[in-house]
Amino acid sequence: MDINKFKSVAVRKPDYQLLQGLCTEKFRSPASMISKLVNEYVGFQAKKKNMSVEAYKKQILKPNGKGKK
Repeated sequence: MDINKFKSVAVRKPDYQLLQGLCTEKFRSPASMISKLVNEYVGFQAKKKNMSVEAYKKQILKPNGKGKK
């Protein structure tokens, strides 16, 4: 696996079980479901702040103590 493309995350067991249930119901892999959830949440936050999704992504990925370090 390419470590520049994929990262591991720890999830509480009850959340993992819910994730598995959602994945089974929607015929998605856990990685695809997490990606979908993250992207939907970014869209939700961008709309809430009256920003474009791209502008919001740039804001949260700035290395200024907020977002990506």
